[in-house]
Amino acid sequence: MGKLYIVSTPIGNLEDITLRAKRILEEVDIIACEDTRKTGMLLTKLTKVPPSSRWNLNKRPQFLSYYEENELQRIPEIIQLLKEGKNVALVSNAGTPTISDPGFKLVRECLNQGVQVEAIPGSSAILTALVSSGLPTDKFLFLGYLPKKQGKRQELLKNCKLLTVHCTLIFFESPYRLLETLKELREIFGDIDIVICRELTKIHEEIRREKISQSILHFEKNPAKGEVTLLFNIPQG
Repeated sequence: MGKLYIVSTPIGNLEDITLRAKRILEEVDIIACEDTRKTGMLLTKLTKVPPSSRWNLNKRPQFLSYYEENELQRIPEIIQLLKEGKNVALVSNAGTPTISDPGFKLVRECLNQGVQVEAIPGSSAILTALVSSGLPTDKFLFLGYLPKKQGKRQELLKNCKLLTVHCTLIFFESPYRLLETLKELREIFGDIDIVICRELTKIHEEIRREKISQSILHFEKNPAKGEVTLLFNIPQG
């Protein structure tokens, strides 16, 4: 029986890969990944393989595409490979797999089938943003990507306002919806303090700590680009 490894990869800076993650990715038989091209480029950069060489299906490890649209099809295929004794690594395009990315269904099925699962910890945009924010870290609530539809998004935010536990709220948001979301946050919570993390660990990393109104003014003049993480506290009383 093989083993499923949940392998975290860098969210931007390649130096954030762990020695253990690098070793596992080099040793497994199969790498299940969202984008085989991106993962191939990552492995080429992380290993001593010459730039002219490419990781492909004729070399070990083999790549297997695994994303939301084909997840249900891939799960039984991966389970069968594991039962044949193949070791499989699950990676996302960046960060920790299964967190706002496909994967938990595979982990659950592996556990149901008696397949051993081992997590290889590493980079996470959630924790990187939280520890950099200056907001309380003892209690926090991560709610993934905010809904795309305005009605569902506003419903979720209004429900957050009803929380009785004082904690730091963390969301992912698309740069294309950021400005609209900030205006909704101000409407629901008032002009509260907010932390906006963009392009974490990358060359153009930006962390803004300010009132929502200031963020709105900034992004009206400078449209957001790249991955965005929002953090804030709900005012008490």
